Amino acid sequence: MDPTFTFDAELWLHNAGSWVFVTVPEDESEEIHEVAPNPGGFGSVRVEVSIGETRWRTSVFPDSKIGCFVLPIKKAVRKDEQIDVDDTALVNLTVLMD
Repeated sequence: MDPTFTFDAELWLHNAGSWVFVTVPEDESEEIHEVAPNPGGFGSVRVEVSIGETRWRTSVFPDSKIGCFVLPIKKAVRKDEQIDVDDTALVNLTVLMD
């Protein structure tokens, strides 16, 4: 199974402060569970992500309330790509297999 996923997702603000996330869609979240080699703390999975011209490494985290992974979108990415809360971004995400 290919560990790379592409999807559109809306940026949202976590209710506890300044963290901004996108939700990985349900189908892609299920596939990530299947291909993730060794989930880390809190069930996190290491990934490489690109939005527009910006590429970075981070982790996705399972959200038990919605049953999907969530991906943090750091401020530098939002600034470079001129996106913010309530905008939709095209996300390319690859699960790191090492």
